[in-house]
Amino acid sequence: MIYILLTLLIFAFTSCEKDDLGTPGIEKLPTSSPYGITRISDDSLLFVLQAPLKDNVYLIGDFTGWEKLPEYKMNKDGEKFWIRIGGLDPAKEYVCQYLIDNKIRIADPYAKKVSDPNNDSYISSSVYPGLISYPFGKTTEIAMTVSTKKDNYSWKVKNFSVPDTEKLFIYELLIRDFTEEGTIKAATKKLDYLKNLGVNAIELMPFNEFEGNSSWGYNPSFYFATDKAYGTDNDYKEFIDECHSRGMAVIMDIVLNHSFGQSPMVRMYRNSDYSVSYENPWYNVSSNFENPDAQWGYDFNHESSYTKEFVDSVCSYWIREYKVDGYRFDFTKGFSNTYFPNSGNTSWGSPYDEARIVNLKRIYDFIKSRKSDALMICEHLSDNSEEKVLANYGMLLWGNLNYSFNEATMGWNESGKSDFSWLSYKKRDWSRPNLVGYMESHDEERIMFKNLAYGNASGSYSVKNLPTALQRTGAAAVMMMSVPGPKMIWQFGELGYDYELNDDRLGKKPVRWDYYDDPDRKQLYDIYSKMASLKTNDPIFSTTNYTLDLSGKIKHIKLNTAVKDAVVIANFDVVAQNADITMSRETSWKDHFSDNAFTGDRLQIRLEPGEFRLYFSE
Repeated sequence: MIYILLTLLIFAFTSCEKDDLGTPGIEKLPTSSPYGITRISDDSLLFVLQAPLKDNVYLIGDFTGWEKLPEYKMNKDGEKFWIRIGGLDPAKEYVCQYLIDNKIRIADPYAKKVSDPNNDSYISSSVYPGLISYPFGKTTEIAMTVSTKKDNYSWKVKNFSVPDTEKLFIYELLIRDFTEEGTIKAATKKLDYLKNLGVNAIELMPFNEFEGNSSWGYNPSFYFATDKAYGTDNDYKEFIDECHSRGMAVIMDIVLNHSFGQSPMVRMYRNSDYSVSYENPWYNVSSNFENPDAQWGYDFNHESSYTKEFVDSVCSYWIREYKVDGYRFDFTKGFSNTYFPNSGNTSWGSPYDEARIVNLKRIYDFIKSRKSDALMICEHLSDNSEEKVLANYGMLLWGNLNYSFNEATMGWNESGKSDFSWLSYKKRDWSRPNLVGYMESHDEERIMFKNLAYGNASGSYSVKNLPTALQRTGAAAVMMMSVPGPKMIWQFGELGYDYELNDDRLGKKPVRWDYYDDPDRKQLYDIYSKMASLKTNDPIFSTTNYTLDLSGKIKHIKLNTAVKDAVVIANFDVVAQNADITMSRETSWKDHFSDNAFTGDRLQIRLEPGEFRLYFSE
């Protein structure tokens, strides 16, 4: 409704103009006009660029013959430059740019589609049919593609309710490496597989325009455009729509700690040595981290009102236009200007930072104002005192337990190295179960690779044996999924994906859907599927009454409710072990994964290495 009223308002201001191309007959832009390109009618567009301290801007493009024409000099209204053009063909796309102060050529920071001279030619027509060609010889640098054509996607699911936080089973997915085609359309065809697995939320690694065609996406350049290397904007919308029709939320991984050099907001205010100019309203001149391992690209200044306005526009846009259900924010530890020098374990900014808290709370409140059940997940990985505040406020936080889980699956349990009790939000003294616990994400070396490469052994029993390594990973999966709170797995983790990450960290990885046909790997898939069903349907896995004993080789979890209780136990040693556990009540108990059962209030059992049980009271 707001955008309809805005369009009418803009049209009222411009209705006295002729419908052909030309300079608007007014000087003041309506204050409510959004930045970027707004469709006014079937043949006209409004362009609004925010460019503080700039003197003049021309719109150049297909409709000007790529010449700087006087009638396309944009009106200046304070920090804004704007122009309305008409006479456009709604069946046609146009490529255009802003020419700033006669030297800087950029696409609009709010562009919904860009034309890239270096990468578009490598995108096949099967991925993006009818992709308009870049105007080589007429201009340089990335341009924007515009049209007056209306959005023609018809949503099947207009309103979607996000699953309860504590029941989330999230699947992290890199579109490039999920299918052989590496497209969002191909990923859509795999949704029934994920539905059968029990997934109720998909977290897509960044899919807004990033530099190049093959990337993890953490080198963003345009924040309002889908990356064409994965497909068309309607392909993305169809993916989200089909997820919603299957009861699965869609979480967009987004990078607002930094941008890379193609960003027009960087290029507008950049020195000759490519460093950020002090005039830049959005970016810091330097990163607030001395540690080079915590610096990427150009650092956003989250204390700036310009950045706050931009971040809010990004967060609003994807919820409104693509119906995403929330965001996973990359490296939220960088969301302030507090300087953290390199000092051992605090080199990534572990000390408590109130400024960061304030900035993240503001973003969270804004997102909730746009969608009340939207998710905000922070990759924070900071001091617990800070994460506790964010979690208790309502945000979800990534909980990386890769090291401890992998020590357990490999069979190295000495000195508490395999204690993954930090998976529990109660262990962290949080009041809400807002820890997204995981054994793997895109960032960690694969559990199964390390099992097969570095696994422990005793006699004929060896973790380096594939079926053995898979069984132990299954035991870890049962333990992980049993601890209350949301959980996440990395793509193909349910099949024991075992290709090394760090041989070519950012490079494309083999796609192995054939793993599903391997009985041992399918058994791991079935374990995940059964645990997902329990987690999302049985209230006991959301209980607040639970205890953990995860420090030794024999690990167990006790879950209690007024209706029934559960006990999870596993042996992560490489030799058989005896277990003796006092149960919560004297009753009959049955293992969910076998016919094993007993009656009493004490479990005395000998578990083979890698063996696990999940007992429910009857």
